[in-house]
Amino acid sequence: MADFFIGTALFILAVNAISLFRVLRARAGIERMMAVQLLGSGGAAMALLLGAALKSPPMADVALLLVLLAAFSGTAFTLGLVLPGPAVPPDRAEGS
Repeated sequence: MADFFIGTALFILAVNAISLFRVLRARAGIERMMAVQLLGSGGAAMALLLGAALKSPPMADVALLLVLLAAFSGTAFTLGLVLPGPAVPPDRAEGS
């Protein structure tokens, strides 16, 4: 069964390599962000599979960390799209 888990982890690694290529090649920010989300979830899946194959419980913590980082990066990206840019300081406002 461990061989199956390791083989599946290698397949997910190949998919993550393709998505990393997509991150480097994409022109739109949203495409890059979706590829980064795929890297986070794929990395978590690889960590869980390798943890099960190697009987290493701490790999679950690594997977949780990757998922949290992916979620936080998606949230930060979304807030960057929604929130306005930096405010103009009062001394630089027009009419002063």
